[in-house]
This record gives sequence, structure tokens and C-alpha cells, in this order.
Amino acid sequence: MVRSGVVSQDGYSFHMRSEELPMKPVLVRELIGESLREERVSQGKTLREVSRKARVSLGYLSEVERGQKEASSELLAAICAALDLLLSVVLNMVSEKMAGYGGVTSLPGVRAMAQAAA
Repeated sequence: MVRSGVVSQDGYSFHMRSEELPMKPVLVRELIGESLREERVSQGKTLREVSRKARVSLGYLSEVERGQKEASSELLAAICAALDLLLSVVLNMVSEKMAGYGGVTSLPGVRAMAQAAA
């Protein structure tokens, strides 16, 4: 079943692809790590700086960024604080990435809206 270009009341466009499913499932922990790493790099911060400020070991932070460890909400909050970033912004980034893998395109710029509200 394909519903191309259908816009729902909540502002999402659904493109269901029954034959184009991804080979490997997308894991939320991988998208969280990817998003945290992107933000850290864009700020020009090192793993060491963020790990020190977040009070988490360098190795563990590296594993979170690589999607190898599932971070607790407390740890995510500490990492976000070390990056001067709202956890909600990271979760919205993850949501947008996840939607992209699922064929759902968010119409409003969720990250831009969240950052503007901060």
C-alpha cells in the first residue's frame, strides 16, 4: 500500500513503502549517538571536554556516540548540559532522522522551532 503525498492533521507526510524496507533496522541509540556527536563536532568540542563537563568517562561517552551503549535519561541530560543543548532538541533531531528512515517527512523544521523556543 502506497500513500504518497498524504498530509495528516499533525503535519506529517506519509510515504509508505512496503517493498523498500531498510535491510538493517535503525536503532534509536545509534541515532542518539550520531546526533550528539554531530552537535559536539559542530561546537568544536572534544570528547574529553564533554566527558569532563558531563562527569562521564571518556570511553563511555565514546561508546554512546558510536551507538554501542544505551544511555540513561540522566546521562543524556548530563551530556546535553555539557553541550549547552536541550535534551528535547536532541530527541527532535533523532525523531526527524527516524522519520526519514521510515519514509515520513516532517513538514515543519522541528529542530529550528525547538531552538527558537529555547
